Amino acid sequence: MKSICVYCASSLGNDPIYGETAFELGKTIAEHGIELIYGGAKVGLMGKVADGAISKNGKVIGIIPEFLQTKEIAHETLFELITVETMHERKALMQEKSDGFIALPGGFGTMEELFEILTWGQLDLHRKPIGILNVNGYYDALIQLVESMIAAGLLKDEYKKMLLVSDSIDDLLSQMNLYEVPFQTKWDGSKVM
Repeated sequence: MKSICVYCASSLGNDPIYGETAFELGKTIAEHGIELIYGGAKVGLMGKVADGAISKNGKVIGIIPEFLQTKEIAHETLFELITVETMHERKALMQEKSDGFIALPGGFGTMEELFEILTWGQLDLHRKPIGILNVNGYYDALIQLVESMIAAGLLKDEYKKMLLVSDSIDDLLSQMNLYEVPFQTKWDGSKVM
């Protein structure tokens, strides 16, 4: 992977471990020579992951909608800050520029980004690895929900395998590097189960 997109909160949360882990993830991404793609903010976990990568001279590209940049939350010391018109443009460009995706703890926005990129993978619009860094068990309830979806017959088991999970940065990056799409696609675009 040459680039990884990180989805995360624009706030720090109540537990210092979230900010510490975001900073460490940014550092580790840079140490591996991987470009960081993220939402472009200087605040919250977003700012921490960028600062971590910058601390190791990593290449960081932020993508931010104009209406957020004008609220003065844009990070000023990135390799590149790309301004777009809408949130939809932001997410599409983040997907286009990234070879993989990691979700740190976050709120509605992070969940929406994570589920959209999972859905795009499920529809075979991309074949890139998607990981959750499960800091302090933050995503345990979400993982249980996925199991409930499968048990209810509303999600196929192979789609769960698209979601890589670890509480270790190195382990998650290793899983992502070894990722293979858990289903095959026929020439006409339909899936082979």
